[in-house]
Amino acid sequence: MPNFVKDTRHFGIAVKDMEKSLHFYRDLLGLEIIREMDESGNYIDNMLDLEDVKVKTIKLSANKGVTLVELLEFRSHSSQSQSREIFDFGASHVAFTVDNLDRCYDYLKNEGVRFNAPPQLSLDGYAKVTFCHDPDGTPVELVEVLNP
Repeated sequence: MPNFVKDTRHFGIAVKDMEKSLHFYRDLLGLEIIREMDESGNYIDNMLDLEDVKVKTIKLSANKGVTLVELLEFRSHSSQSQSREIFDFGASHVAFTVDNLDRCYDYLKNEGVRFNAPPQLSLDGYAKVTFCHDPDGTPVELVEVLNP
């Protein structure tokens, strides 16, 4: 079997309110904005198989652009769904590695971020893990590797 994939480029998260999402991903989690674009026209319409797309995209990174988080605020189309569950089909969550999960948890909790549970030790003792939610309810897993 050929190996076509060289690396993970980015993953996209559709957001309702770009400013609220930037507050979470940039201001609270510390990701750095790498690129901002307002997209419309034939190219984006063709790529997304939609008509008259208008979307603001902001790409952020924790590692100088090696892997990007792309936030997409569609100004031309909107979702009818109010929330999604982690077991819904499609991408289920995003995970970030952190240095000090307890400190990160306390900080985010004090900023009003909703968590499923406090940090817990994984069954194999490899990591400490918790899940929180971004402003639109996207599950975000935070992991501190304990025994690399």
